[in-house]
Amino acid sequence: MSDIIKIKRGFDIKISGKAIEKVSSPLVTSYALKPTDHIGITPKLMVKEGDRVKAGTPVFYSKQNEKILFTSPVSGTIESINRGEKRAIEEIVISADSVQEYEDFGTESLASMQREEVIEKLLKSGLWTLIRQRPYSTIPNPELQPKCIIISGFDSSPLAANYNFILKGKGAQIQLGVDVLKKLSSGKIHLNIRANETNADELLKLEGVQINRFEGPHPVGNVSVQISKLDPINKGDMVWYIDVQDLAIIGNLFVSGKVEKDRMVALVGPEVKNTQYFNIKIGACISSLVMDNVSKDNNLRYISGNVLTGKRIKENGYVGAYDNLVSVIKEGDYYQFLGWIAPGFKKFSLSRTFPTGFLNLLPSKFRKPIKIDTNMHGGKRALVLTGEYEKVLPLDIYPMQLIKACIIEDIDLMEQLGIYEVDAEDFALCEVIDVSKTDIQQIIRNGLELIRKEMGE
Repeated sequence: MSDIIKIKRGFDIKISGKAIEKVSSPLVTSYALKPTDHIGITPKLMVKEGDRVKAGTPVFYSKQNEKILFTSPVSGTIESINRGEKRAIEEIVISADSVQEYEDFGTESLASMQREEVIEKLLKSGLWTLIRQRPYSTIPNPELQPKCIIISGFDSSPLAANYNFILKGKGAQIQLGVDVLKKLSSGKIHLNIRANETNADELLKLEGVQINRFEGPHPVGNVSVQISKLDPINKGDMVWYIDVQDLAIIGNLFVSGKVEKDRMVALVGPEVKNTQYFNIKIGACISSLVMDNVSKDNNLRYISGNVLTGKRIKENGYVGAYDNLVSVIKEGDYYQFLGWIAPGFKKFSLSRTFPTGFLNLLPSKFRKPIKIDTNMHGGKRALVLTGEYEKVLPLDIYPMQLIKACIIEDIDLMEQLGIYEVDAEDFALCEVIDVSKTDIQQIIRNGLELIRKEMGE
């Protein structure tokens, strides 16, 4: 096992409402596939309203690559196809059957399969879409090979799920998933875990992977940070990555021949009465999770993912394709008279602008969880050069200069400043401490999309 890789720059935001280790299996009757969860995908429908589907039936494919199929997580009936601006498909809603039926993808021995056969099975089952690549965070081209594959074995974001808990009993499926990845690439398979998690038995027993132990504050769990320490990305390089829980789904396909998109999702946040974990499938409706389980305040924000990088959804919305967290916090649509001169004893701050900022000098384990909302405590203004971004971004780049290069769409300058090494999520903490209230993550995403389209990716 390799030495511990220590990350010093960053910050752990401790928020109240972490999930307790309790699991429920709610009755979920509605699921949805959301093309918007997948970067660079233009969907072409293969079904219409009223059609019957099984778990594993193709629902749509990518216009950019017709081999990349997106399959139903459950058997049932196509209830509705919801469209947004310019008639773009936002959701394909499926009403689930009480008794599930599955497409049969076969149970042939993985050892005897060639790379092309493994890829074909992943593509037809729709599980190829669980793998993503850097740069761009897109679904990879199956005809290419990465220089290495990263298995993300922990999450450092606020209120993150406990991977040691959600992976219990899945060791065999994960190992088979690793064997599948070895068929896809001749490069190293990296498994990244937290250094201080001593009970990660399911992961430490895996064979055929290089186990890397990481230590430090958020964003130590971000794939970009891990890649920068293991095998940095340069122009023309490509690294694939997958969440370890999704790896178990792939492993199960080669055992059962079925697409069982089971995922354990944590319901967290200061507005949740009983935080816990739920056994559901990818794309589940959250209404049965939050019903009678959140505060009576009617002004709540539901987020698929964590509070820094997740997407806002409705109370009856659907869990994102790559999320294992649903966060509930209060909307901050209020104004505080003369708030800029108030003492701010209850305001969160990473600087010493407010008294609470001095508490951040304490180690994470000594700080009390705080209750947050979505209020930005200020309006947007011109970019201010503060030098604070570098304190929370553990990447060897110049963040302010890269942000400006993305704004002016200077591709050459973006490349020189390391755009291929980053993703939007890496700038979430920069966004938190930004005095200009700039939507930095969107700026970085726009920059990445500009380059992706220019490169024809």
